[in-house]
Amino acid sequence: MDRSKTFFNWSSGKDAAMALHFLQEEKNLAVELLLTTINVKYDRVTMHGLHRSILEEQARAIGIPLEVMELDESPSMEDYHHLMTEKLMALKARGYTHTAFGDIFLEDLKNYRETMLAPMGIKAIFPLWKKDSKRLLLDFIGKGFKAIVICCNAALLPKSFCGRLIDYDFLSDLPKNVDPCGENGEFHTFCFDGPIFKKPVHFSKGKIIYRTYPAPQSEEGSIPQEYGFWYCDLALES
Repeated sequence: MDRSKTFFNWSSGKDAAMALHFLQEEKNLAVELLLTTINVKYDRVTMHGLHRSILEEQARAIGIPLEVMELDESPSMEDYHHLMTEKLMALKARGYTHTAFGDIFLEDLKNYRETMLAPMGIKAIFPLWKKDSKRLLLDFIGKGFKAIVICCNAALLPKSFCGRLIDYDFLSDLPKNVDPCGENGEFHTFCFDGPIFKKPVHFSKGKIIYRTYPAPQSEEGSIPQEYGFWYCDLALES
């Protein structure tokens, strides 16, 4: 059976890992590439803060080729759209007809992705769409996946959550206003073992640091000073 040539918009976290697992089990699509955006100033995965070297080791452990799209630290939407359009056109020319995402329930984001991809003739696939996020996390743990929190929104989660493993205790400790999968950006993870891996990624935890970013202007016109995130640095073990 011919399977559609597919690239995965890869975040390095648990939702992407679970979505890839679903695709591999269904066997309708041939996922031949992982695509990740990198903050070129820090050489780290955008928002997640994972260093490129660990991302590359993760892709090798999974066994799927990785390509990165380098972005400035704070690219404008126009610049992002231009760079992404160029990349999509190149992938289309290489025979890719489908792409997959780990999104669960953010309608605006899903609509944006589909609108951007439609002119390219590339179909967007969302294996986790509208699934219950608590059940997803329980399924993730139950299937033997392993992940660690590497970034969390300081306004919603304390420093103590950064660097924690995703397990049943983590789920029970989450505040009620935090989505179990962090779908609203409450936290981000790095997945290092599980059914999609040929071997685990071995790493050590480093310092936990706090970084602030300029807050966008609100609809009322007031401009908050900043918003902050905790980051847990990881390093590959030799």
